Amino acid sequence: MDTTPIDPRWQRALAHSRYLSNLLQARPALIAELAADWLRPLDEEMLRSPLNRPFADDEALKTGLRHLRQRAMAHITLRDLCGLAPLAEVVESMTLLADVTTNFALEHYHRQLAATHGEPLDARGRPQRMLVIGMGKLGGRELNVSSDVDYIFIYPEEGDTAGPKSIENYDFFTRLGKRVIQALGDITADGQVFRVDMRLRPNGDSGPLVCSLDSLENYFITQGREWERYAWIKGRTMNTGVNLQPEWIEAMQKIARPFVFRKYLDFGAINAMRDLHAQIRREVARKDMADHVKLGPGGIREIEFMAQVFQLIRGGRDPGLQIRPTLSVLKQLVARQLIPAETEQELREAYVFLRRLEHRLQYVNDAQTHMLPSDPDERQKIAASMDFADWPAMLAVLDAHRSKVSQHFEAIFSDPEAGDHPLTGLWFGQLDDDTAIEAFGNLGFRRPLDAIARLADLRAGSRYQQLPASNRQRLDAVGPRLIEAAGQTSDPDTTLVRGITFLEGIARRGAYLALLQQYPLALKRVADMMCASTWANEYLNRYPLLLDELLDPRLYDSATDWNGFREQLRISLADHLDDTEREMDILREMHHAQVFRLLAQDLAGLQTIESLSDHLTELADSIVQETLPLVWRKIKKRHCETPKFAVIGYGKMGGKELGYSSDLDLVYLYEDDDQDAQENYTRLAQRMNTWLSSQTSAGILFETDLRLRPNGDAGLLAVTVDAFRDYLLNHAWTWEHQALTRARFCAGDKSVGARFEAIRCEILQQPRDLAKLHEEVTAMRRKMYDAHASKSDSHFGLKHDPGGIIDVEFIVQYLVLGHAHRHPELTGNLGNIALLRIAGELGLIEPELALAAGNAYREYRRLQHIRRLSATPKAPVAREEVEKHIAAVDRLWRAVFGERAEG
Repeated sequence: MDTTPIDPRWQRALAHSRYLSNLLQARPALIAELAADWLRPLDEEMLRSPLNRPFADDEALKTGLRHLRQRAMAHITLRDLCGLAPLAEVVESMTLLADVTTNFALEHYHRQLAATHGEPLDARGRPQRMLVIGMGKLGGRELNVSSDVDYIFIYPEEGDTAGPKSIENYDFFTRLGKRVIQALGDITADGQVFRVDMRLRPNGDSGPLVCSLDSLENYFITQGREWERYAWIKGRTMNTGVNLQPEWIEAMQKIARPFVFRKYLDFGAINAMRDLHAQIRREVARKDMADHVKLGPGGIREIEFMAQVFQLIRGGRDPGLQIRPTLSVLKQLVARQLIPAETEQELREAYVFLRRLEHRLQYVNDAQTHMLPSDPDERQKIAASMDFADWPAMLAVLDAHRSKVSQHFEAIFSDPEAGDHPLTGLWFGQLDDDTAIEAFGNLGFRRPLDAIARLADLRAGSRYQQLPASNRQRLDAVGPRLIEAAGQTSDPDTTLVRGITFLEGIARRGAYLALLQQYPLALKRVADMMCASTWANEYLNRYPLLLDELLDPRLYDSATDWNGFREQLRISLADHLDDTEREMDILREMHHAQVFRLLAQDLAGLQTIESLSDHLTELADSIVQETLPLVWRKIKKRHCETPKFAVIGYGKMGGKELGYSSDLDLVYLYEDDDQDAQENYTRLAQRMNTWLSSQTSAGILFETDLRLRPNGDAGLLAVTVDAFRDYLLNHAWTWEHQALTRARFCAGDKSVGARFEAIRCEILQQPRDLAKLHEEVTAMRRKMYDAHASKSDSHFGLKHDPGGIIDVEFIVQYLVLGHAHRHPELTGNLGNIALLRIAGELGLIEPELALAAGNAYREYRRLQHIRRLSATPKAPVAREEVEKHIAAVDRLWRAVFGERAEG
């Protein structure tokens, strides 16, 4: 008989847990075992070692597993109640116990069955193992101390076993599953290891105990329900050791992942999870479980729901959210600024408190309970174990935590459409004409009859009539709010028309409607943008995925973190390495999102034209810089790991003056003597162009123009640096030297970029005959005037008319080409306004003329930008509106070139 004395430090745990006290009385030998190692956490070796022995029969095996469970529970209980184990250790220890016992039973009974029937084979004759999917807290490695284990049993392929008593694989794995369940779940004189719950398998209790991967995939496609998506977030393949077959685990994940995580932003998940939670709430109320720390208001389940709804919404587009532990998810949500850090802290603290309390309720009798006790003595016991003087003190902290959880839960899951909106009757056309006209008039509409007619057209249209019921319900919930939001803009009539067209376009994507239904602020921002800009309206119609950006608190933060953007882009691309289609879509999605943010800031007056162009150019540079290595990796026979290749930007790209829809003028250079260089770099240039300009399901990045390369369309797509220099020195036209004033290295090998810049400066600093240069520049200007100028007395073409943008650019280019050999500072790619100022300081032109022409250029770009955002991007400007700017540029032109031959 064991006479090891009980450690006095254990008294706190023994006083709390009747289960522990009774266990040590029944099995006093455990006292010495626990005394030897209770001061360190359980680990896998401590759990495995008692099982590393032969068992005489199945009953002996069951006894061994249950004794192991008792030993582990005593260890965990002692450490937790004596203050040595944080929550993370407790749940990990319980999960380890489940993993070890499950894998042991799986291996044992697989060998037992295979000895009789042979190994179950796949189509290629290879032995296969059953996959045990741990669900719920088991899957998330968050198992509580008296938890069920939720399993789903999957086997790889149909077929037969290879033994003399051959049976179908389905029969083999069904028998195996039953034996594993019995080994762990049967109640014997020593209790059970875990209660086993198989109700999460396909078709629940009415479905087969095991199913093949093909059956699982078919079930997800044809019958999978929303609540199963929620459950499968936690799904984890538990197999280890000889039970581990990575190929089949990967195959299972490829089936489950798209079922759980949609490719699009799935805001419909909010409604689905709200409905699921409402069912749980009704059940809690019916059973009077308000004091249930898991399912009651502000309980553990609400914290889990908050974490998982963000995973369902965004996990398909953000693999970083495809994780299981609740606290880890909350931390990721803060990193993505989806919830504030204070919210995460309050939820984390509440979660830890509630889980610790849950465990203390269960330690008392090793019972799966979550109800607060009503007996005063039991309450005092729980309070003491939670380190409180009495029950009221503990209850006050518990209620504070639950109150905070409920507040956060309601902020995420509250239904903003509860109750009819005041404008519902207007949306449905339920008001008589006079009342409807008055209602629209009160909202600021100037053409109420047009609004009434447009709504009637919507309701009568086939798109609306043929919508699925759930989508139409969402559309009808959003519609009245759209009318309200349109009425708050400066042009309600236009906004409503554009808004209805937008809703019609997204009506079959219930997730987008759910977003606008759930977040009225997003709808308000949509209305504001559609009112402000035709281009914004068209952009949002083209890329409705961008609705998500309207929820980002950083939307109006004009200080863009470009290093952070590039890092996030690399992370997103790395998650889909070698999936070309997805990589191309990620580039487009992140580009569109950033353009949309800049657009929102622009319309809000937070960006100047210069800062906006700088940002758009930085964005283009970033996309090109990240695309280049992606494309190079796709070239199978590449002759080096890092290409000695550079992307050169010309025009607006080179001059850092990109607008929202600007083309990219690109030239590709390389410096590499390898025999395969020309072929590989030509292929790289072709694919770069394809990646940048192809239309995919996510849209397009840029239109590209490669005609500025040596010899234009007839030239090679990629040329050597030496060939480029030779062409510019000996064969290029003057206009090609003009274009070089606004060219720069954008991406690729920096040494190649440095060679390019040296050549650029060499060409620009060549001494030139000013008379000849004058003749060639003005001749090119006349040619452009003849082809493009408006030649109108009342209207002014900002770009091509005399006194416009082209004049300023040609003046600067002439000054650079004519004088850079004496003033190398003119070769800097600083922009036209800065170069005019420098030329004035150098005495090449009058400083006052330089300043006035620079101001004119800035204003022209601003007006050009405004028109691009408007409904009439090519509309001419009234000449009188810019008369002083035309005169300023004209004075400078005449000072540099003399009298005009055109205009």
